[in-house]
Amino acid sequence: MSDPSALGRLAAHLALLSSISFGGVPTVLPDIHTFVVTNGWLTDRDFADFLAVSQAMPGPNMILMMSFIGWKVAGLPGAIVSACATFVPPCAMYFTAYRLWDRFRDAPWRKLVRAGLAPLTAGLVIAGGTVVANAADVSWPAVAVTATSAGVLMFTRLNPLWVLGGAGIFGALGLL
Repeated sequence: MSDPSALGRLAAHLALLSSISFGGVPTVLPDIHTFVVTNGWLTDRDFADFLAVSQAMPGPNMILMMSFIGWKVAGLPGAIVSACATFVPPCAMYFTAYRLWDRFRDAPWRKLVRAGLAPLTAGLVIAGGTVVANAADVSWPAVAVTATSAGVLMFTRLNPLWVLGGAGIFGALGLL
């Protein structure tokens, strides 16, 4: 890392995005992708690989992914700072918001807020999936695997781990 302020910029950006994300970090993945790729810290492939590994691992996968990005930018300190920037600001906000939400439990505006957050979150998740698919699908076989996986998941009740495993086999065999 040639720019000493890179970690500070990354941490500030992650803290801001994690603070404004409804539905978690996946809703702001398009912006994170653009930020880290535009700064030259990751390639599209790095980003897609980090997402794939973090999704396959148990636990808080988006914090793990941000740790991977931080590691790539600034090593171990980068991983720790990126993880903290991802979960500390929203946790503080959620705690405060929960206290207020509970205090005003009979307020009529609560129903309106709930009705508006569901479609907002769904749209942000779809946008995140689109960006990740665009970053990962660099060849026709990769596009075919993504489309087939999406179709199988949408129209069957097959466990997603089987789909992930099948796509992983294609990648391991060098077919993507």
